Amino acid sequence: MSFLEDLLPVLWLGNFGGRIQGYSDSFVQNVSESMSNIACGTSGEEYETCRDESSALILKLVAISAILISGVCGVSIPLVGKKHRFLRTDSNLFVVAKAFAAGVILATGFVHILPDATSALTDSCLPKFPWSKFPFSGFIAMMAALATLLADFVGTQYYERKHEKKGQSAVVNEDESSDSLSETGIVPVGTKGNSGNEEEGGGMHIVGMHAHAAYHTHSHDQEQGVREGFYPGRDSPHGHSHGIDTGDDESGVRHVVVSQVLELGIVSHSVIIGLSLGVSHSPCTIRPLIGALSFHQFFEGFALGGCISQAKFGTLQSTIMACFFALTTPMGIALGIGIASVYNANSPRALIIEGILDSISAGILVYMALVDLIAADFLSKRMSSNVRLQIVSYVALFFGAALMSLLAVWA
Repeated sequence: MSFLEDLLPVLWLGNFGGRIQGYSDSFVQNVSESMSNIACGTSGEEYETCRDESSALILKLVAISAILISGVCGVSIPLVGKKHRFLRTDSNLFVVAKAFAAGVILATGFVHILPDATSALTDSCLPKFPWSKFPFSGFIAMMAALATLLADFVGTQYYERKHEKKGQSAVVNEDESSDSLSETGIVPVGTKGNSGNEEEGGGMHIVGMHAHAAYHTHSHDQEQGVREGFYPGRDSPHGHSHGIDTGDDESGVRHVVVSQVLELGIVSHSVIIGLSLGVSHSPCTIRPLIGALSFHQFFEGFALGGCISQAKFGTLQSTIMACFFALTTPMGIALGIGIASVYNANSPRALIIEGILDSISAGILVYMALVDLIAADFLSKRMSSNVRLQIVSYVALFFGAALMSLLAVWA
């Protein structure tokens, strides 16, 4: 015991204590360097070669108009088009267009946002420790995708329980109304003079719980007919339906969650894109971004508008979500113009903030594109039973991803 007592002070005072102190000083220094707002010399020199504030401001105003129009058109087509047969959410044309938009969103996450995040978080302006020692962009994107999965699950559970409570209250109200009708007893059909004829006058129609049971039996029979290949109003002997369609409710719940989570992912990276464009004074940087951002804003809006339309929101809520999406990037550009004089896009602080937010956006968009847009449609029964729709949808998916990836050459 005395040997250990003599050894510990030596280790602490000798090597171990010095290492702790060294790591502490190094950590504080790295944090202060990471939070610096001083521009990196190399990036600043490259940036100054194409600096023209007046031309950049004109291009920013053009970008605001072009991106706003593209976003409004993209998100409005599915919402307005649901009143027209060929643009309804259950049409084959909509499925193909949604596949193309899913490819655009997937390429946006993988090819545009994630590499930008990696470039920002591994920039030479940042301290090598810890930013160059660990793949933060991929790790943050992975955690964002898992967090999106959790939000997807929790949101779905919440809305399902909400719908179940509404359904139970509706059934209770229906039972109460049935009980009030059952107090009247029997409603005769026909006249007393035809009592000998059971079909014409002797039949009795029971009102009350029996009618309620027949109500649900009829609904279940019709659902069984649909599963066997009969459709209401066409092959089924009964052209009408009663009750609550559980499958439609579950699908509606999923679309509610998908539309909200997808908008969160799109909006988060739209703010960063708009801010980055707004603070730039380089026409060489802004000019190619106008076309690229307008293109991907249109198809992101189309995918989001389709999810909003499928969720069957009210007119007010659909309008609010559509406007929020369409205005986010232009507002980001306007904010960037306002703070361009004080915001240093090439500082370590800006690089870290941009890299982290881009990583989060990439994780959300990749998850939403693969799970809630591509897998949900391409693994559905509708797709598996229609070979022509499969081929056209896969071509649209790959074409959308390839076309958006090609834009990375210019933006």
